[in-house]
Amino acid sequence: MNNLDVEAVDDIDAPTGVDAPDYVLYGGKGGVGKTTCAAATALASARDGTATLVVSTDPAHSLSDTLETQIPANPTRIRDDVPLFAAEIDPEEAVGEGPLGMEDDALGGLGGMLGGDDGPLGGGGGASDGDPVGGEDGLLGGSMPGADEAAAMRLLLDYIDDDRFDRVVVDTAPTGHTLRLLELPETMDSMVGKILQLRERFSGMMGNLTGMFGGDEEVDPEEGIEDLRELSDRIEHLRAILRDPTKTDFRIVMVPEELSVVESERLLGQLREFDIPVGTVVVNRVMQDPSEVLGRDVDIAGPNHDDCEFCARRWQVQQDALARAQDLFRGHEVRRVPLFAEEVHGERLLAVVAACLD
Repeated sequence: MNNLDVEAVDDIDAPTGVDAPDYVLYGGKGGVGKTTCAAATALASARDGTATLVVSTDPAHSLSDTLETQIPANPTRIRDDVPLFAAEIDPEEAVGEGPLGMEDDALGGLGGMLGGDDGPLGGGGGASDGDPVGGEDGLLGGSMPGADEAAAMRLLLDYIDDDRFDRVVVDTAPTGHTLRLLELPETMDSMVGKILQLRERFSGMMGNLTGMFGGDEEVDPEEGIEDLRELSDRIEHLRAILRDPTKTDFRIVMVPEELSVVESERLLGQLREFDIPVGTVVVNRVMQDPSEVLGRDVDIAGPNHDDCEFCARRWQVQQDALARAQDLFRGHEVRRVPLFAEEVHGERLLAVVAACLD
């Protein structure tokens, strides 16, 4: 078992436990500090004995760097002293296991219904050549748009239902693909009906042809449909959790810059469209003294606005962005995390971040 190198945190007054529901999701554009926030929250959550899993879908494996230990793809306990578990999902590898829990052979079978050797869209070339649905480049295959996010969501579904964890903290990027996956239950209902209609229509035609030429093979219209129905149920389960503020706290992470504020406002609007409530907005890398942000003295270097012209000018730019963020995100908890002079990793600085988020 790997362990973090525990530094002295006495002067930080590290939070023990977090005031949050069972699922905490950090979202936002890349590079704003989602992984740092997720790691800090998970570590603080585990300190009071709450079995906590932190999950990252960042292929750069920045969670391993932040927690200073090698994190595998499957949930593994990484601390002896507190029940902290972690998993770092490689979306590309997860795609190979079948997106959203549908096994590759099931996807191929479903694709065969429309594009296989005998399918209405097929050209006799099999799943790899003539299958536009389940083949290598098919709509439901591994290279479909957003397939990596779909695979990550499949694993998230597994972790959410895992009895080993009392809280799950997720570092994720809610891109358009990911958000659209939440529409799948309605889409699946429509898709299943259309597939059945096509299957029945062409199975009837194939029945006539096989009768004419002496064949007796019958095609089951329900073949592969159960996989779609199960997928729809699983997505509906996840959607219900994400939409319940008593179970999930979705937290948008941004930096105090005009473009980031605009992007975060857009993300908030997208989440509203999907009825996903946002409880907290985190403004990261604020050029403010850590002691001011925390409201108590800590021995951590901060910017010098008096003698450093660059610091003073950047702080003015950030203050304008902060004012706009406070106005746009009124009604949400807005938390500030200071810009540190060094990379945030290890126990001590993660404790500062957790205290800012508390």
